[in-house]
Amino acid sequence: MTHRRIRSYVRREGRITPAQQRALNELWPIYGIGPGGEAIDPVKLFGRDVPTIMEVGFGNGDTLIELAAQQPECNFIGVDVYRPGVGRLLLQATRLGVINLRVFCDDAVNVLRDRLPEASLSGLLIFFPDPWPKKRHHKRRLIRPEFVELAVSRLKLGGRIHLATDWEDYAQQMLEVMTAQRALRNIEGERQFMARPGYRPVTKFEARGHARGHRVWDLSFERVR
Repeated sequence: MTHRRIRSYVRREGRITPAQQRALNELWPIYGIGPGGEAIDPVKLFGRDVPTIMEVGFGNGDTLIELAAQQPECNFIGVDVYRPGVGRLLLQATRLGVINLRVFCDDAVNVLRDRLPEASLSGLLIFFPDPWPKKRHHKRRLIRPEFVELAVSRLKLGGRIHLATDWEDYAQQMLEVMTAQRALRNIEGERQFMARPGYRPVTKFEARGHARGHRVWDLSFERVR
């Protein structure tokens, strides 16, 4: 019997604006990486051998485009299934003249498993993944042992995974799962969260949460073996 993998997201297409659709039509050949096919080589993809950082679930793309614009010395890859968000990101990229960015519109597990070679990433960013707050839905959460094992295999030695969430019980689960992965070392020390680093932009969603008194938990782990 074949078991269907539980996905960590619900595909929500939403309304796509004419500008976003035009971006998908016209800019995808520049920034997009199509589905299927063999694993990509970031060096060949970008035409240079520099650190490559991937953001999983970039949403509307604000954080990813800011990071790519601020760090032209690095390559950035975004992964998301939300087409309006992908279209918006492409519009921002061309408006700002960002060229160190490529995008998958696909499931992050598929991308990590099938499209990236081992030890190819210097960083993996997962900011505010769906918390699936109801207990019966916790099995849908992205940060689970099998996902972390896959993600770690795609990191170079010294590569880092940076997580952030505003759900305390999910933060604790993240800490437990990441700590149990023996190939990783907590940058802040055993079982410690970190203050938001200056390179991680504060999103509009996060700012609204701060205004309501919500706390955010950041974690950073480094691959050491």
